[in-house]
Amino acid sequence: MTPIHLNRLLTLEERVTVPDGAGGFSFSWQAVGALWAEIVPGTGRSVAGEETTAAKVPYRITLRGAPVGSARRPRPGQRLTQGGRIFQVLAVTERDAAGHYLTCVAHEETAT
Repeated sequence: MTPIHLNRLLTLEERVTVPDGAGGFSFSWQAVGALWAEIVPGTGRSVAGEETTAAKVPYRITLRGAPVGSARRPRPGQRLTQGGRIFQVLAVTERDAAGHYLTCVAHEETAT
């Protein structure tokens, strides 16, 4: 196994429903914790939209292990952020049999 370098501080966020003041609601993101991580990019591709083209890049993000149900364990649908960068969490699994580390499969989209 290659050495792991948890050298990036990421913020774990989850989507929350917020009243809009007019009887409806909107969505917002709320920080739920900070996690040290190693980020390894995959091969990117372009995705054409109606008005723009987006570069879609998959990432493998390694974090310290946490049991299922723990607030420190990301879940699909949450996101990890660093500054203006946003990584949408798609899947989470243990990296090693002992569960010392987790691997998050995520993607980052940027408009081009």
